[in-house]
Amino acid sequence: MRFIFLTLFLLATCARAAEAPLYITTEHAPPSSMRGDDGVVTGRATEKIRALMARTGTDYRIEQLPWKRALMLAQTRDHTCVYSTSRTPEREARFKWIGPTDEAEWQFWGRADHAFPLNTVDDARKLRIGTAIGDARDDYLRNRGFNVDAASSDLANPHKLLLNRIDLWAVAVRNGSAGPSQPGWAGKVVPLLVFHRVQVYLACNRAMPDQQVEQLNAALAELRRDGTLARIDRKYEHGGQ
Repeated sequence: MRFIFLTLFLLATCARAAEAPLYITTEHAPPSSMRGDDGVVTGRATEKIRALMARTGTDYRIEQLPWKRALMLAQTRDHTCVYSTSRTPEREARFKWIGPTDEAEWQFWGRADHAFPLNTVDDARKLRIGTAIGDARDDYLRNRGFNVDAASSDLANPHKLLLNRIDLWAVAVRNGSAGPSQPGWAGKVVPLLVFHRVQVYLACNRAMPDQQVEQLNAALAELRRDGTLARIDRKYEHGGQ
């Protein structure tokens, strides 16, 4: 009898775990993810994630956080995922992966009036490169011996460029996006060289059941086949928000 009660308790616990809503984190990274005028998180990548959750009937909520915290929560908290996460060798074993949801170029940006040559990636080795703490580009460049200067916020880097505190800024530019721009530095900070290409994913905590990972990946493949993802991409290529 005791064994039966224990079995029922474990089954009930597993059922509750399976029904727990997903807590999905992201960062402020227009046009991929940002808050709309109503405070709801929207954007190109966000619409893809919402379409995926709707297709699978998954209960979820999305919260916008600083990137380092968004990534850390997905790594340490059950039922938590984060997007848009570059899938790199350094991160491979830390998450379970749903995707890819998009592709991106990693580019070196610099001042429009820069005086140094930058024809190959190796030309950047002697330069100071601005990154963000916890970002995949920071890991990638640091592990390959580049001189990186990590900021707590990636948007500090264009201002550091204009103040000559760094020489380059490592930027991720999604397909169909012109890259970051703000009135204070638009035209003064420009793309100079593509140094890597990556795919980005919804990265989920390692405790996520493999069956759920397979279900989400299968549903994402359906969204790709039926044109849903392409329609979202076209919407944002034409400035939709």
